[in-house]
This record gives sequence, C-alpha cells and structure tokens, in this order.
Amino acid sequence: MNESIVNWVLLPLLIFVARIMDVSIGTMRIIFVSRGRRELSAVLGFFEVLIWLIAIRQIFSNLNNPACFLAYALGFATGNYIGMFIENKLAIGIQVVRIITRRDATPLINRFRKMGFGVTTVHGEGARGHVKLIFMVVPRKEIAQIVHDIQSFNPKAFFSIEDIRSAEEGIFPSNPADRFLPRLWRRFKWEKKK
Repeated sequence: MNESIVNWVLLPLLIFVARIMDVSIGTMRIIFVSRGRRELSAVLGFFEVLIWLIAIRQIFSNLNNPACFLAYALGFATGNYIGMFIENKLAIGIQVVRIITRRDATPLINRFRKMGFGVTTVHGEGARGHVKLIFMVVPRKEIAQIVHDIQSFNPKAFFSIEDIRSAEEGIFPSNPADRFLPRLWRRFKWEKKK
C-alpha cells in the first residue's frame, strides 16, 4: 500500500476512530461514577486509558503529520457527542417526578399506579388556590411515557424531573426479566434496594 495513503488517510482515520471510542467510553464512565456504579466505572476506565494510550502513541510517532492532530481533535468532539447519545439511549438511573396540578388528578394517579409506580400525593396551596402535588420515583427509561401522560392529562400542569442516586423502601414496578439477567447486566438497570 502507498505510504502516503497510510500516513495521510489510514492512520488519521484509525486515530479518529480510537478517539471516538475512548472519549465515548470516558463519557459513559463519568456518568456511571456520578451514579455510584464503581465496578463498571473501573472496567470502562481501563479500556478508556488503553485505547487513549494507543492513539496518543500514534500521535507522538507522527508529530510531523497535521492530519493526525486534526483526526485526534475531531475524534474527541465526536466521541463526546456519541457518548452522550449512548447514555441517553441506555437511560440508566432513576428520577423523581414532581407534578403540581389544579385539576382532579385521580385519573392520572390511577394510571401511574396501574403502571406499577408508587405514587405519593399531597394537597397543597398554590399561588392560585388549591393544588395536588404528586411525587413518584421512576426509572429514567420510563420518563418519556410519564411526560406524555402528564401532558395528555393536563398540558398546563407544572412538573419537574430530577436525577436521584438511589431510592429505598418504595413501590417500584417489577420486571420479570430481572430474575434472568446476569449480575453485571443488572448494574445497568434500575435496581431497588431491599
């Protein structure tokens, strides 16, 4: 193969792909660290640094090749985007949903309870009168459906969603598949503590 093709096309392409991989893994590792997933973070950290060392070695071996520098930088930017995209698709973790509505929320509450969620309600006083406060802890992967249900029930309802690190002693929807998943894979999934 022509040496100029290797130096100006193939090598930068390999650096670009390696950089996408290590930064995507790094983005995922940071997210897992923030969610307290130590074991998985350590494994991802190992592969992140291993891939980074391979890429940086090629950069230092080819310091006179600007295409390698450009590929390294583009791989970093692309890796950040892809890492966040992957994390969003995995939807790892749990979130608390707070809903404040002036309407009778009984149908919405019943819907969430039928879905298997523990729902806590409180009567309150808002700026414009009596309100119903609804609290739930839900897996992140269920948030799109929850938001859809809230907006279908009352498009004017105020709601907020926040990440939480863990939840204990609540009512959580059960997933029969959890009994059959290996322990490491369950680390990705929302686990209730007993």
